[in-house]
Amino acid sequence: MSLVKKFMTVGGATLGSRLFGFARETAMAAALGTGPVADVFYAAFRFPNLFRRLFAEGAFNAAFVPLFSKEIEENGLDGAKRFSEEVFGVLFSVLMLITIVMELSMPLLVRFIIAPGFVDDADKFSLTVRLAVVMFPYLMCMSLTAMLSGMLNSLHHFFAAAVAPIFLNLVMISALVYALYHGAEPVDTAWYLSWSVLVAGVLQLLVVYIGVRHAGIRLGFRWPKFTPNVKRLLILAIPAAITGGVTQINLVIGQAIASSKEGAIAALQYADRIYQLPLGVVGVAVGVVLLPELARALKSGHEREASTIQNRSIEFVLFLTLPAAVGLWVLSDDIIRVLYERGAFTAHNTSVVGAILAWYGLGLPFFVMIKALQPGFYAREDTKTPMRFTGVSVVVNSGLSIALFPILQERGIAMAEAAAGLINTVLLFTMLLKRGHLQPDWPLLSRALRLLASALVMGAVLIALSGYFSPYLQPGAHFLHKTVALFVQIALAMVVYFGLAFAIGGADLGMLRRNLKRKPKVKANDG
Repeated sequence: MSLVKKFMTVGGATLGSRLFGFARETAMAAALGTGPVADVFYAAFRFPNLFRRLFAEGAFNAAFVPLFSKEIEENGLDGAKRFSEEVFGVLFSVLMLITIVMELSMPLLVRFIIAPGFVDDADKFSLTVRLAVVMFPYLMCMSLTAMLSGMLNSLHHFFAAAVAPIFLNLVMISALVYALYHGAEPVDTAWYLSWSVLVAGVLQLLVVYIGVRHAGIRLGFRWPKFTPNVKRLLILAIPAAITGGVTQINLVIGQAIASSKEGAIAALQYADRIYQLPLGVVGVAVGVVLLPELARALKSGHEREASTIQNRSIEFVLFLTLPAAVGLWVLSDDIIRVLYERGAFTAHNTSVVGAILAWYGLGLPFFVMIKALQPGFYAREDTKTPMRFTGVSVVVNSGLSIALFPILQERGIAMAEAAAGLINTVLLFTMLLKRGHLQPDWPLLSRALRLLASALVMGAVLIALSGYFSPYLQPGAHFLHKTVALFVQIALAMVVYFGLAFAIGGADLGMLRRNLKRKPKVKANDG
């Protein structure tokens, strides 16, 4: 099975999840707009989401997958099952302790970390604490889900892990539909949503557990014991957790700074949801598939194959994210107007969120490139170097956010996050080059320049023709006219970009498939 097909499997499932996410955010925009209750809910939800990334996705994609793959290579499924049970027992116990401590500390966490700007508003502060208490156990469900997903990815069963997040959106949409149908007040809607998050966490855990059983592993519970393998996992996971959650760390920093302005947190969240579509579809797909592929190639001693896999993965990232970045920059206001501008979401909200989205879009290739570069370290069991670079990017993001927010408001926070992504990418790329772990070949360099040229031409065409579409995209225009105008622009952009990219040699699907196909010698070592 080629890497392209694996990218498409994970990316397709993730696309489905992101589309449901759009539906969810559209309903939330209509129900809550960028008002105070929207700020409260997103502030409360951001914290369990942060810890999910820190202790779950980042840590286990980076640390668990290489060790689990190694167990499969050396001791077969029985050894991998034993290792998984050891990890599960420790993880469950640690998560239970963290959940109890965080629940008891929630007022302090909201006051000093989650939303310091809410302290002067007793109602917002109290509601944020209570909603966060309801949603925080979601962390426990999602961390265990991440571990089981790591097992599935290592076993080349990608679909169940990729499709599980859809359930979060489905359950939250159901809660929103119920609230809108009954005309619920914003505060009641926030409560429905908070409980739906917890229910969704349980469903996601169930989906991947069934997937693991289907893959041939029946996990039993072991009392927590710090075996050598578990200690090695923890040594790798702690820095990887911090690194893997860099985007969420930056978002929490931005949220804390933005909490002093009403509506700013919700505005950042609405823009974040849109740029998460290409980030999720491409970034998650590449990160999930690339790490076990690199780990297996390196464990088998195939350094050259690992280098080829990473080069082609970077090509794949640039092929899809460069046009997405230009498109989000040029069409940001139009996208926001079509998706969100209705009900409590006004034309003024559109201009604010559109400006944020434009800067998020500019940083998109860097955010996704991080996902393609970090596995080059993780597959070699080096999680400390990316953590150091993450620390640098967090410092840059914090400094720029504090400096720019008083001047540019929410746009300043988005600009700071894009700059932090750029710096992190440069540091990762440079270190891989210095160590000889990444050797860019001529096809990569040549195609990257041609893809960039194609994306810039696409952007120029969209700007040149924007006058023809603007009458159909005015705030008072009919929704159908706005939707058709937006999709025509997107279709035109795709024709220009893909047509030019293939015409000038920036992309060649036949060659891409051949280069990304796993070599037989690596395949022979998969069992």
